[in-house]
Amino acid sequence: MAKINFGGTLETVVTREEFPLSKAQQVLKNETIAIIGYGVQGPAQSLNMKDNGINVIIGQSQDFKADWERAIADGWVPGKTLFSIEEAAKKATIIQYLVSDAAQRTVWPVLKNCLKEGDALYFSHGFSITYKEQTGVVPPKNIDVILCAPKGSGTSVRRNFLAGAGINSSYAVFQDFTGRAEERTLALGIAIGSGYLFPTTFEQEVYSDLTGERGVLMGALAGIMDAQYQVLRQHGHSPSEAFNETVEELTQSLIRLVDENGMDWMYANCSATAQRGALDWRPKFKDATLPVFNELYNKVKSGEECKRVLESTGGADYKDQLQKELKELRESEIWATGAQVRKLRPNK
Repeated sequence: MAKINFGGTLETVVTREEFPLSKAQQVLKNETIAIIGYGVQGPAQSLNMKDNGINVIIGQSQDFKADWERAIADGWVPGKTLFSIEEAAKKATIIQYLVSDAAQRTVWPVLKNCLKEGDALYFSHGFSITYKEQTGVVPPKNIDVILCAPKGSGTSVRRNFLAGAGINSSYAVFQDFTGRAEERTLALGIAIGSGYLFPTTFEQEVYSDLTGERGVLMGALAGIMDAQYQVLRQHGHSPSEAFNETVEELTQSLIRLVDENGMDWMYANCSATAQRGALDWRPKFKDATLPVFNELYNKVKSGEECKRVLESTGGADYKDQLQKELKELRESEIWATGAQVRKLRPNK
């Protein structure tokens, strides 16, 4: 394990050089890994492991026809590598529990009965274990309970893998029954194509993840885009101009510079006017949003956000309500404009 200085703080990380794929293959050579749920993370993690020579099977309910058919389209064969959830779990020595957080609570009574002594129960999110009072997911004591959480969507996990890169992942051991829990976790992290692995806990993973999703990664990003677009439109700017200045320049230019070289480099390599304005207004936006982030983190930590997720997604009309909200977002002027702007991009 390597010691890396992150902004003055020394952290331990695991790289592919220290834990190469050949070592992961050796650790997992006698394991049968069942991916439970072929939805968001399931396809990417299973296909990456399959391509890396790991013994993988899929457990997916046929009641979710689209996911079942997608698994078949991706090359998984019913009765050979594609099974019901219960059958796959019984065949496995490592169960990767990748159904949605809400579904984990529902599926758990069936899955729990399939666990054998010495198995490993793997999560990519600390949600069900951290909020066990609300989810009811309490693993038996005679198994390993582990986590590897890619810091990206399933689509990105697969795309980066195919490009020869990797999405960084956090990892944690909640319960080590076999004495091999950490080794299994690291092997799985490398096998799914992680760029590097950094340690966390189930609690810290879910607190940071829920805060990030509701904050900078999705909620806050969409919210400040809406606000800036609205102000520009109110002052007479055209939809195209407002969208380009709000979204297109960020996603097609500036964020790529930040990705490659950091925020300071991006600031140093823009116009003096943009540079001065960004440096002056950055603390104003921080001061304005810091109370919101504090409120958000506290609600995540207290379990309020967990309760909201489980109650809303468990409702009989949730899918209809979700589609209504997404339709409203899609048909809002900013994102309707975005659809037209994307069509006008030159073909690559």
